[in-house]
Amino acid sequence: MTIVIKGAGIAGLVTAHELMRRGFAVEVHERADVVGGGASHFAGGMLAPYCEREAATETVLQLGLQGLDWWRRTLPGEIINKGTLILAQPRDMAELSRFAARTRDHQWVDADAIAALEPDLGGRFHKGLFFAGEAHLDPRRAMKRLYENLREGGVLFRFSYNEKTQAHTHDCTIDCTGPAAIETLPGLRGVRGEMLYLHASDIALSRPIRLLHPRHPLYIVPRRHGLFMLGATMIEAADNGPIAVRSLMELLIMACAVHPSFGEARVVETGVGVRPAFADNMPRVIETPDGLAVAGMHRHGFLLAPALAQQVAERLQQQRINGERKSA
Repeated sequence: MTIVIKGAGIAGLVTAHELMRRGFAVEVHERADVVGGGASHFAGGMLAPYCEREAATETVLQLGLQGLDWWRRTLPGEIINKGTLILAQPRDMAELSRFAARTRDHQWVDADAIAALEPDLGGRFHKGLFFAGEAHLDPRRAMKRLYENLREGGVLFRFSYNEKTQAHTHDCTIDCTGPAAIETLPGLRGVRGEMLYLHASDIALSRPIRLLHPRHPLYIVPRRHGLFMLGATMIEAADNGPIAVRSLMELLIMACAVHPSFGEARVVETGVGVRPAFADNMPRVIETPDGLAVAGMHRHGFLLAPALAQQVAERLQQQRINGERKSA
């Protein structure tokens, strides 16, 4: 059985990896000329199932724990296991209490504990939540590593692929095209997310920091070489145009609330990604005329892609077993 995966974003790469591991012949067709474009390129890479439970269902938590374990097993050298720190300014302490009530597996930390975890934030916050069991990764590095592993494992990549002009010689298609599937899969909508990268050599952070706010929440994810990824906007629109001035201002203002030295940082990149979502914001595996689709990743792409990929692999494995029984 030959499987074609449409799309080389995080859903496509992880699904290809899971199918390759189970012995399927896999091709990946990508309309762009590189892997990891689209919303995957602008992701935060936070593997934070406990934190995500605050605004999602228990299912997201369980699938997220499954995904976190997958990443730790698959790319151990890329995973930074230092947890997540949730903070709030004094006037927003109610947000911190609300977050704690909706999540679990965290501990309350005081000013001394915050300073021990993140020395550069010492004296700036008096109370927070620490989720020690969470992790993060650099999405761009992780996708590059997955691509290299897939190539070494014999997966064929066809870039700049135009399916209208190419012959189809495969048994099953897995649609992992993300927002491109909005036009073909009923119920999908686009959710716009905006981000920016700052270079701030005077600040050192070890783990993702989430600053709670009733209107403008922020997350800051440290990267290598003094880079920090900032994000959190979720706008109900399928517009992937440049970042809005209002969003840029809000992200920068909230970053300075975390540490004033971010005011001296350099903006080195801004980006926008349209993330596909269903009405309940839950991703799912859907049957299509050509096979299956992994759709509706919303804001959980890196966290939930492994669990969805395993669902795809288990379905196809069962089909292969059934086919072998019929031919026996």
